Amino acid sequence: MKTTLITSAMAAAITFAAVGAAFAGPAPTPGFDHEKCYGIAKAGVNDCQTATHSCAGTATKDAQGDSWIYVPAGTCAKIAGGSPQPKA
Repeated sequence: MKTTLITSAMAAAITFAAVGAAFAGPAPTPGFDHEKCYGIAKAGVNDCQTATHSCAGTATKDAQGDSWIYVPAGTCAKIAGGSPQPKA
């Protein structure tokens, strides 16, 4: 059950990231209770700007410490490498 929930959360986050990237601005705020999760976004699918790039979908490498995606509230700490705060 938990694996299904986490898989669904990641799929939703990636979908929101892809939609945000298509508009080249910040990703829309999801319609569910959410949190930002740093360090887990794939290259090119982050949800918003960071210190090193200016908009959604512009992360240059996987698991970039300052790139984040929206995930359902309470799930970031359960994801390997995820952090509610930017990583150096």
